[in-house]
Parts: sequence; structure tokens; C-alpha cells
Amino acid sequence: MKKYGWLGLIFIATLVLPQVIGEYWIHVAVEILILGLFSVSFNMIFGYMGQLSFGHAAYFGAGAYATGLLMVKTPVPLPVCLVISMLTAGLLALIIGYFCVRLTGIYFAILTLAFGQLLYYIIFQWYSFTGGDNGLQGIVPPNWLLSVTAYYYFALFIVAAALIVMWLISESPFGYTMRAIRDNAERTRFIGVNVRKYMLINFVVAGMFAGLAGGLMGPFVRSISPDLCNWQQSGVPVFMTIIGGPMSFLGPMIGSVIYTFLFAFVTGFTEYWPLTIGLIIIFVVLYLPGGVLGLVKTRFDLRRAKAEGQ
Repeated sequence: MKKYGWLGLIFIATLVLPQVIGEYWIHVAVEILILGLFSVSFNMIFGYMGQLSFGHAAYFGAGAYATGLLMVKTPVPLPVCLVISMLTAGLLALIIGYFCVRLTGIYFAILTLAFGQLLYYIIFQWYSFTGGDNGLQGIVPPNWLLSVTAYYYFALFIVAAALIVMWLISESPFGYTMRAIRDNAERTRFIGVNVRKYMLINFVVAGMFAGLAGGLMGPFVRSISPDLCNWQQSGVPVFMTIIGGPMSFLGPMIGSVIYTFLFAFVTGFTEYWPLTIGLIIIFVVLYLPGGVLGLVKTRFDLRRAKAEGQ
């Protein structure tokens, strides 16, 4: 119950946050929410299934383009666009995942990267539909979301609802089956579990929530580009998950806070952001292999063990 109390306090703090920070940092907070959702969806594959995807941005970009195209070319309201973005990304994940879940390890990672780059080049070259390398411009949210504060609260409730759903999935028998597959796929297969089927379902679920994150991004920045599907974008949730901790559900969200805040802060002083994040990742991998939340959990367990020993 104490854990849920802390989560409640954090949620209350996020409600109050826009009232005590400037407009620029509200923009940063919205990015943290969107990229945090993107990273948590990635961790459904990495942390819970034990496979590394280098093409997760494909679903993020698919959701962004689905929402963007609908808002530019049709009168479909934004909430419906977000649902369609999830379905579009989920269908794409079903097609790609059908092939990817047949492999594991580095082969799984390379195949996800190949499919992600295939989608990137299709979007990049399809000028008549996606705008090609010019991207898609003029994605204007409805009037009630024009202010950054209003969009922050909208994104906050969407992301909070999505996180609750993903957490329920991760704590369900399905989620524990995915942990068993992560720990030992062969033994899980021997007890009668259809490993490929479960991996494919999990792949689709992760893709759908990545598509939801992408759907939130377009109206926020008012435009989208093919770079949302590129391999560099796929690296963002990897970095966030490593920083926050892949073995905890909220680890990627903590990583999003750290990564996005550092990006906003460092780029205000220097252009050497890639060098900065590279050094941070090296430090985390060498000295904090469990990420920030892993360190916190270790310290908490040691303190509790010491208290019980006394």
C-alpha cells in the first residue's frame, strides 16, 4: 500500500506541476510523458520478453502518421485518431512480429531494425501520401488543446491510463508467462506454452502503445517527419530504459525524465549532446547495470536487511 501511496503523491505532483513551472518546461514535461509511454511500451519487449528491438520507432512513427494524416485530411476528432493510431500500429506490429518472433537474440534485433528501416524509406519516398522527406505539416489540435497546459493535462491522463493498462497486463498471468519466456523459453515451451504465440501477442501490445505515443506527438509538435521511424528514434527508448532500469515497470518512465531533462538542459549550453549521452550510458552500463531504479531498490533492500538484522 505504501508503494501505491507514493504513486498517488507523484500523480498529484504532476497535476500541480504546470502551475509552478514556465511554459518551456511544460513543453519538456509533455515530451517526457510521450517518450516515457514510448519507452515503457518498448520495455514490454525488452524487459518482459527478453528481446531487444532496434525497430520500435516503426510503430511510434506509424501512430504519428495515422493521427497526422487523419487530422490533416479528415474531420475525425483527435480521440478517435488516437484509437486508430493504436490499431494501425498494432496491425503493423502483427505483420512484422509474425516474422520477428521466429528468431531470438541478435537475429531478432537485426530483423526488427530491417523492418523499421523499410517502413522509414517507404514513408520517406511516398511524397503523394506522406509528404516524403518534407514531412506532414499543419497538424493542429482542436481549440480546447491549443495551449500547452491543456495539452499537458490531456497527455497526462492518456499516458496515465495507458500505463495502468500496461501494468495490469504485466501483472496478469500473461505478464508472468512473458517473464517465464524471458528467463527460459525452452522450459516454458516444454510445459505446453506456445512461446511464439505469446511473443507475438506481446509484440502487438507493445506496438499498439508505441503507436498511441506517436499519435500524441504529432498534434503536440504540429508536424511530423520520417525521422520518427528512423533507427535513431529507436535508440531513444533503449537509452531511457537502460538509464531508468529495465527490470522495473516504471524504470523507462524514470529514464524518460532524466534523458529528456538532460537533453533540454545540455543542448542549451553545447552542441555535444551525443557525447554527453554516450558518456552517461557508459557510466550506467558499467556502474549501474540495473539503472536508477535498480540502484534505489538495492539500497532499499540493504537498508531493510540491516534493520531486520538489528
